[in-house]
Amino acid sequence: MEILQIVGIGIVSTVLIVILKNTKPEFAIYISLVTGLIIFSMIIGKLGYVIETLNTLSRRANIDFTYFSTILKIIGIAYVAEFGAQISRDAGEDSIAIKIELGGKVIIMVLAIPILLALMDLIVKILP
Repeated sequence: MEILQIVGIGIVSTVLIVILKNTKPEFAIYISLVTGLIIFSMIIGKLGYVIETLNTLSRRANIDFTYFSTILKIIGIAYVAEFGAQISRDAGEDSIAIKIELGGKVIIMVLAIPILLALMDLIVKILP
């Protein structure tokens, strides 16, 4: 099971980070970053499968591709912002992590505006 590999890598990395944090804190950050990249590379294939499946479902349901791609972008931005914020928190920079999260939220809101406008148009058309 792949989850056991991911958890194992995470636990080993955590132990290394705890050991190195007192003596070589700069290496602790590198280990955290590399661990995140390794785990992400392990799951990228799964993400591709999820995206392809959602794409197939959207075509079957006749959902406009623009909306579907926007939703995928929003999900991607949320994951990237969370990853960046967690790396910043691992480095002890909570204020930067908060700013990364704020930036992600603002970008998500900007991308969501066309979907919200289309939803509002639909509601207006339904109401008498």
